[in-house]
Amino acid sequence: MANPVREFAVGAGLLARGLSLIVRRPRLFLLGALPPLITSVLFVGVLVVLLAEIGPMVRAVTPFANDWGPDAAGVLRVLVGIALIAGAILLMVISFTSLTLALGSPLYDKISESVEAEFGDVPVLAESVSRGVRRAVRQALALIAFSAPVAFLLFLAGFIPLIGQTAVPAASASFGGWMLATELVGAPFERRGMLRLADRRRAMRRRRFRVLGFAVPTFLLMAIPFASVVVFPVATAGGTLLARQLLGERTSTRFSPPIRRS
Repeated sequence: MANPVREFAVGAGLLARGLSLIVRRPRLFLLGALPPLITSVLFVGVLVVLLAEIGPMVRAVTPFANDWGPDAAGVLRVLVGIALIAGAILLMVISFTSLTLALGSPLYDKISESVEAEFGDVPVLAESVSRGVRRAVRQALALIAFSAPVAFLLFLAGFIPLIGQTAVPAASASFGGWMLATELVGAPFERRGMLRLADRRRAMRRRRFRVLGFAVPTFLLMAIPFASVVVFPVATAGGTLLARQLLGERTSTRFSPPIRRS
């Protein structure tokens, strides 16, 4: 069985390797920054509105605290506000990724293909662009629909003393990162005719600690406003490397044995 710590470290290293690959392609890097710049402006606007209205929203969901003492009510409402913002950010990062990939789908496919070309022939899927975009949108909506109730449950768990301030943020980053990775490995899988989300999930489960090592830092960076403008093209390159490793294909110009599938 693979060492979880080593696997996590290898996964984290893929983000740095993605950076080294994308900076050698400055034109693709700059073009890849445009879609997340557009979506960042939209989502930062939504976040600003959320923060501006957080007080009334918190009071609306905690009417039972109106009769409490000011100190107890204040502590409760601060915790509720933190949980609400954390849940919203989780859902926003996942939605942000889906929207950005849909907006720049042909461009991110090009980045992924360019990375794969470093290691040999690039598989080609005989499919029209419009059909590919429609499938990407359907899958993105499915991921968002799945993520929304999980984000709500994590929001509710945020009310639990101690657990809500320790385990819940870690669970949010792990879940959000996993969903993020599901999208970022999509293009290489699809080029090989593996078009279903189930195909990606099955491969990801075999190397879950490697996936999380890549996905959690990427998720945390994506949660920083406008950092995604730089992170997104880097993560696309890193996700391509991760996908090749999950599929047992080499990610080095020197010969290296493929990962054994367990």
